[in-house]
Amino acid sequence: MAEKTVPLKDLRNIGIIAHIDAGKTTTTEGILYRTGLTHKIGVVKGDGDGATTDWMAQEKERGITITSAAVTTFWKGHKINVIDTPGHIDFTAEVERSLRVLDGAVTVFDGKMGVEAQTETVWRQANKYGVPRICFVNKINQTGGDFYKSLETIHTRLSKNALPIHLPIGFEKDINGVVDLIDMKAYTYKDYADHELVAGDIPENMVEKAKNARSLLVEAAVEADDELFERFLDKGEESISIEELKVALRKRVLAGDFFLVTGGDGRGVIVEKLLDLVTDYLPSPLDVESIWGINPKNGEKIERHPDESQPMAALAFKIATDPFVGKLIFVRVYSGKLTAGSYVLNTTTGNKERVGRIVRMHADKREEIDSISAGDIAAVVGLKDTTTGSTLSDVSHPITLESISFPEPPVSIAVEPKTKADQEKMGIALQRLAEEDPTFRVHTDEETGQTIMSGMGELHLDILIDRMKREFSVEANVGEPQVAFRESIRGTSEVQGKHAKQSGGRGQYGDVWVRFEPNEPGKGFEFIDVIKGGVVPQEYRKPVEQGIRETLDGGVIAGYPVVDVKATLYDGSYHDVDSSELAFKLAGSLATREGIKQAKPILLEPIMHVEVTTPEEFLGDVIGDLNSRRGRIDAMEDLMGNAKLIKAFVPLSNMFGYTSDLRSMSQGRSASTMELAQYEEVPPNVAQEIIEKRSSK
Repeated sequence: MAEKTVPLKDLRNIGIIAHIDAGKTTTTEGILYRTGLTHKIGVVKGDGDGATTDWMAQEKERGITITSAAVTTFWKGHKINVIDTPGHIDFTAEVERSLRVLDGAVTVFDGKMGVEAQTETVWRQANKYGVPRICFVNKINQTGGDFYKSLETIHTRLSKNALPIHLPIGFEKDINGVVDLIDMKAYTYKDYADHELVAGDIPENMVEKAKNARSLLVEAAVEADDELFERFLDKGEESISIEELKVALRKRVLAGDFFLVTGGDGRGVIVEKLLDLVTDYLPSPLDVESIWGINPKNGEKIERHPDESQPMAALAFKIATDPFVGKLIFVRVYSGKLTAGSYVLNTTTGNKERVGRIVRMHADKREEIDSISAGDIAAVVGLKDTTTGSTLSDVSHPITLESISFPEPPVSIAVEPKTKADQEKMGIALQRLAEEDPTFRVHTDEETGQTIMSGMGELHLDILIDRMKREFSVEANVGEPQVAFRESIRGTSEVQGKHAKQSGGRGQYGDVWVRFEPNEPGKGFEFIDVIKGGVVPQEYRKPVEQGIRETLDGGVIAGYPVVDVKATLYDGSYHDVDSSELAFKLAGSLATREGIKQAKPILLEPIMHVEVTTPEEFLGDVIGDLNSRRGRIDAMEDLMGNAKLIKAFVPLSNMFGYTSDLRSMSQGRSASTMELAQYEEVPPNVAQEIIEKRSSK
């Protein structure tokens, strides 16, 4: 089926990013409504059909976004691929993988709250990927909504380089338009159901304010162009035309360290002005520098441009299970053209795969298309071995693009099927969910035989259990949430691991000397072979590493994986007849058990970075409660109104059920977010309790 095509310069790939409840999904709904893709604005929670992009049952019930939904729409000759991302910290991976493939973003702020905890997280993620963005202060029409106070919080907590391009007309419920500082006109509407903005003169009481704000905007713009800067100094603001001003501002926005700010109500006609900003100032694929990858055959760097005539290169950034078509792989094509029915090389696995069909997604609705070209985003059906972060390339011009990194999940629960019939279904369900979500892991506990699910937090695991029940009809018993502890070492040891057995016929003989020492935090396990000569033949060294690695994975002091350890194989001996790969693997394992015990083993626990927003009257109770959970208060800040922000580091093991405890101690008026900060050593008395509890199981 042919679809509407636009030149690459008129394509925009944007994400809507923000803190939970800032109004991302409502803003997306407003965009779809204004561009004619939907005939009414869906509501996020309550009666009605729900929002277009929140199409999962769990999203409709909870009023939150869980998966990044992709929709394609058109505005004034531009094609816009919009991805509505989740705001809850447990689904941070969804934001991470979306930002990896997007060219620009709209950051949405709750005008009653200003910058919130999760806003800072998504802002950092956007900085990491160098994504230019514009700021939309939402909900300024509601009681407590304040554009200027929100702007102040952007300046103090995110960036001083954020300037309004529109000023709101009116205050709270009387908001009825904006002053556009580019053409210095007022754009007003009577109510939110209006179909168009009416251009007119700026209200008298705002003229001075608008002039001052425009001067600041012009000063910032001319910094992008030396010739403009000199003209501005010589002849002033009037010497710069509207077109020149827009070009200069765009240059500044594309640099990624300057942000235009607008405000309004995400549902209303004001979204038109937001769409204009997206098309005027956010990058097209042509504005993004060429992408670099590695040639998997020889490791050389290769450059690719967003050009249809170049060899095809695409990145799979998301996997979803669709009840009608099966596995959908969302891809961003960086160069060349991806055609339905063609063969591509998955350079991550080295396998050739056939592209079955290509579909343009409108949230959960699909439109079949023949191909997608450089710069575009769509979903592919028919790829079997492709996972998040896989590169798809032209078979005869292989390239591997940089993948997407995800944090290790810190929370685990045990699940078991209720009946024999559920057992087989549960295996399939867990495999599918793990394919979709790179922060969800499943493994079997070797000691208990239980299936263990690991995720980013309690809500994350709740949703996965719920999906397992609804989408795969699996009934399961679920255990209490458990913390994913780790083991490590503080000291150094040198030990012998010797496996020697003689029981008639051929014996078994493996003998190694290994040095264990701490590795840098986050470096993981490192194996170093410094053997000179043939005291341990080459073919037996890999099995030694395997034995060490497997033993570390299974834990030594409390059954938790051992991390950040360096193991150096420096001596050993072998027997001409009795030595074998198995004997040396066992020798490596024996050395590890003894070596870790001698190297001052410690237990590590996940420490969460917790941010609590609370009215001042509950401040004492909240801080006292965090202290009782072994928390360290890191900082305190004043927010809009009389709200306070508390930043703290608290062990995850003491944070289960915190959301409901916080609600009850603050009459439901406080809110919190937490994300994994780092792993730290568990105090000796607590470590002893954990080890005893583990060994009694």
